[in-house]
Amino acid sequence: MGILHDDVVIISHPENEGDPSVITVNCPDKTGLGCDLCRILLFFSLSIVRVDVSTDGKWCYVVFWVAGGPGTRWNLLKKRLVGACPSCSSASGISFYREELQPPKPPDVFLLKFCCYDRRGLLHEVTQVLCELELTIVRVKVSTTPDGKVMDLFFITDSRELMHTKKRKEDTNDHLKTVLGDTMISCEIEMVGSDITVSSQGPSFLPEAMAEDMSSIEMFNEDQRFPSNSVSITMDNLLSPAHTLVQIGCQDRKALVYDVMRTLKDYNIQISYGRCTTKRKPECELDLFIMQADGKKIVDPSKQTGLQSRLSMELSRPLRVAVVSRGPDSELLVANPVELSGGGRPLVFYDITLALKMLNTGIFSAEIGRYPIGGREWEIYRVLLDEEDGWPIAKKNIEEAVWKKLMGWE
Repeated sequence: MGILHDDVVIISHPENEGDPSVITVNCPDKTGLGCDLCRILLFFSLSIVRVDVSTDGKWCYVVFWVAGGPGTRWNLLKKRLVGACPSCSSASGISFYREELQPPKPPDVFLLKFCCYDRRGLLHEVTQVLCELELTIVRVKVSTTPDGKVMDLFFITDSRELMHTKKRKEDTNDHLKTVLGDTMISCEIEMVGSDITVSSQGPSFLPEAMAEDMSSIEMFNEDQRFPSNSVSITMDNLLSPAHTLVQIGCQDRKALVYDVMRTLKDYNIQISYGRCTTKRKPECELDLFIMQADGKKIVDPSKQTGLQSRLSMELSRPLRVAVVSRGPDSELLVANPVELSGGGRPLVFYDITLALKMLNTGIFSAEIGRYPIGGREWEIYRVLLDEEDGWPIAKKNIEEAVWKKLMGWE
């Protein structure tokens, strides 16, 4: 008998208030599955308390202990997790995962264009609505006119794949109208081509200093402006005859497991068994038994050093945050690494706008774009700050507030 569709993902809620919910995933395996599942949990604003992973390379069994808010949409979460799992064959009972010969069709991109009167926290409120509607922000361009109006261009994709329908467009418009009220002047949604999405970004300009900083691993490792997040990584080939053991110790934070999983996915490394636990807050420990795509352990010293160095960098500084001078103004720059598969950490823009809202710092304009820097692709968030009203906030305070929000250290 094959595994029932409803049994691919099972969500069990705790009997005692405050205990984590348990999510069990039982499906065919694929390299990078853990990364894909963690990204979905992040999108639903769930915090991973503990993880157990076990696979024979063909079938995978993953258990997540997660903490979430009362507004978590569990049924929708289950649907998204099931959609990320490789399918099972009803004919044979068990179907091993096979890479598709053709890459999946990229999602349709839509342009959400609306105009409204500006106010503090507006951009975060709009971003929150889009996240709740499962609309992923691919690109954004926000500008403020001299007469106090805001023109927002959001290039979005729809996780529900319904944006082409009239009902979905009207529902999105109604949700925005509820939040914006009488301040909303107009709202339009239309499908656009990928060429329009790219051309809308304008010149691929980044401050030279920022590009140089991002290309320098040593500089980021030595940067002490943010709270310490020391990382310990050891690798052992003696404990297991078939696997390399990677042991990681570091401070717990948001997206920690995701950052480990995406790094291993980019290296095309398979996790055969793994466990992540938080024994003593805020310390977190991970034990991972891994092997290469050829089914062998990692014995090459240079490969070990490369993986160890990359994990250390990604865990200590998963994103880059800086406030730079742009003439008389200040611009917030946040860089988010993009997976080789094209995915990236979700809700980054949400966290940025929330941090600025909590600081009562206005946003004059904002843009999101992807740029190749230092041999990698980065998603760069550029936010020109509006410092005309209220007391100016020190750059280091803005950097630290945004960094803590992104790391979940509020």
